[in-house]
Amino acid sequence: MTATLFTLTFAVAAPFWALMILLPRWSLTARIISSPLIVAPILVIYAILVIPAIGQVLPAVASPTLDGVRDLLGTDHGAAAAWAHMIAFDLFVGRWAWLDSRERGVPPLVMAPLLVLTILLGPLGLAAYLPARTRWVRPVVARAAEPQRIG
Repeated sequence: MTATLFTLTFAVAAPFWALMILLPRWSLTARIISSPLIVAPILVIYAILVIPAIGQVLPAVASPTLDGVRDLLGTDHGAAAAWAHMIAFDLFVGRWAWLDSRERGVPPLVMAPLLVLTILLGPLGLAAYLPARTRWVRPVVARAAEPQRIG
């Protein structure tokens, strides 16, 4: 079952990545990706893997040591849970970057490789997107909708 959940984790995330990368201008893409619930299936997989092992997981994360985390992740079950954890967060970050890029007008051809980098090496994809996004400024309409600070 663990191997199946491991395989299923990316399989349920892949369609969302495909929409953002291959069909960024399709109206359904925006509707689908705008929901943070796109990560829900992965969160369910994560819960299925972690909740039964909470007795081993909680001590390892509450007071982490390198040996403790290595031992936790060094099992099929631990590796599958870590994979689900990474895929969920990478997808959530990719979703944020995609939505932000649309608001700023970042071209899809610029975003595609950044999203691929986020799929493969999540934090490096985020690190690459953050400076790239500064080249495009939000439209005045979007800024006008933000709350104004007084004082």
